[in-house]
Amino acid sequence: MEKTVGNVDRTIRIILGIILILIPFIFSVGTVWTVILVIIGIMGLITGITRICFLYNLLGINTCKVKS
Repeated sequence: MEKTVGNVDRTIRIILGIILILIPFIFSVGTVWTVILVIIGIMGLITGITRICFLYNLLGINTCKVKS
């Protein structure tokens, strides 16, 4: 699979993923919001670490300068 996430995009995804995962533990949010934030946070972390975004592949977007 082709890597489509560049360095800046990757850093933003990882930082936001960590923040979204930590928000339910720092602030009191409802159960539904906790699940939603943790799922989105995990998705951000996975796409940041693997540098593969399926939505980018569907839309033909590539922010990665490195060839896979």
